[in-house]
Amino acid sequence: MDIFGGLFGLILSIIPIIFLAVRIKKDGGPVFYAQERIGKNGKSFTMYKLRSMVTNADDLKDTLLEKNELHGGLFKIKEDPHVTKIGRTIRHYSLDELPQFWNVVKGDMSLVGPRPCLKRELAQYSEHDKQRLLVKPGISGLWQTSGRSNLDFADMIKLDLQYIEKRSIKMDLKICFKTIGIVLFSEDPGAY
Repeated sequence: MDIFGGLFGLILSIIPIIFLAVRIKKDGGPVFYAQERIGKNGKSFTMYKLRSMVTNADDLKDTLLEKNELHGGLFKIKEDPHVTKIGRTIRHYSLDELPQFWNVVKGDMSLVGPRPCLKRELAQYSEHDKQRLLVKPGISGLWQTSGRSNLDFADMIKLDLQYIEKRSIKMDLKICFKTIGIVLFSEDPGAY
């Protein structure tokens, strides 16, 4: 399912990615953003996104840590000054995630699963939290389709572990369709 879904998603994404790449390139800097993430069993891999932030955003992140609105290793600022103008639009519709279909095809990620964490986030995980590394990380998941921006770290862990315990093809399909519906029809899809 992941290979078929990943290839299908990648094919459907080619035109939007090309269009967005041209627009991102106008701002200068690279089109794609590659970041080391932690996947199944703590294995690191490179996750790809369309760049939505200024080119030196990672270097500047430490200056905004006190403005972080989430806790437990997650980082989110509503009006993040590092996000570019086009970045706000592509994040609003989660278009920055489209290159992750390549991660699915490569086998690093799944269509559905817990979001892959950063090394610095993993350092703050308890042994209980690390259970979310028992499966491949996903592009979308139960946490994302349950209102990710309105949930805290404890809720994320609870939903990820609930997904791992109850996962099935039926549940994955339900999450995939719910994700599509939220991205296409929600008033605030960036909050899915």
